[in-house]
Amino acid sequence: MTLKSDGASEVRAQGWRALAALHARIEGEIERALQSAHRLSVSEYSVLDVLSRQDEWHMRMQQLADAVVLSQSATTRLVTRLEADGLLTRHLCDTDRRGIYTEVTADGRARLEEARSTHDAALCRALTAAEAVPELAPLVSALENTVCAPQAAVP
Repeated sequence: MTLKSDGASEVRAQGWRALAALHARIEGEIERALQSAHRLSVSEYSVLDVLSRQDEWHMRMQQLADAVVLSQSATTRLVTRLEADGLLTRHLCDTDRRGIYTEVTADGRARLEEARSTHDAALCRALTAAEAVPELAPLVSALENTVCAPQAAVP
């Protein structure tokens, strides 16, 4: 059985391939920069970053897995590694003893703050390089205004 491709599905497929290529370029650039300067993977940085944006710097494991787009088992392995490095801790929820919270330690907060500018610079470098690729330029253009815009001064 041969499926006929219509124009719309081909455009979607091309768009998806471009998005996947841009993601791979960005992730590779950020991975190299974070590993080299801070001994953090992109996933480790993402966990610390997601937790840093939460009240009290913690959240339940399932919520964390959803936020960083990893399976629950992969998230557990990642959290175990970060915990062994002293960057995270886990503790039982006071109101639901079945719930486990993951929380950033003081060392984790410090490592995240050190790594944030490296992450952001690598992201902008990757976007700048991708802008030269015709298939990726429209996606980069859509992202640049929000991702690499100069930060407003905080009074």
